Amino acid sequence: MSTPDAQHDIDIAKVTQRAKDIEDKLPKLRQWMAHGKIMLDLVKDYWAGRYRDVPYWVISAVALALLYVLNPVDVIPDVILGIGYLDDATVVAFCLKLIERELQKYKDWKAAQTPDGKEAVKVIDV
Repeated sequence: MSTPDAQHDIDIAKVTQRAKDIEDKLPKLRQWMAHGKIMLDLVKDYWAGRYRDVPYWVISAVALALLYVLNPVDVIPDVILGIGYLDDATVVAFCLKLIERELQKYKDWKAAQTPDGKEAVKVIDV
């Protein structure tokens, strides 16, 4: 039986390892693509140790939301044209609402990392 911390690390590792698969799926969620990208960047920067000024529950929520998006067997199967990604978008939207304050801090930090001080990825506020 694994500890919650070990499971958390396994979930973050899965998101990081499957980043390409997640990025490939995000365009199908058009309006959520930029949001998903910044969420994925947050997990990558956390995993790499570049950004650690984030509560543990935020990384967990983001990792779980991204893993849900990656999972082809979910509430509404992705193969159903037109509505197959509706549940994925709902999960991402819920996660964004849950973490919006922390995500804004991350976006501010990310903007400070670029030479011109602009965000690398523009994200529509939710």
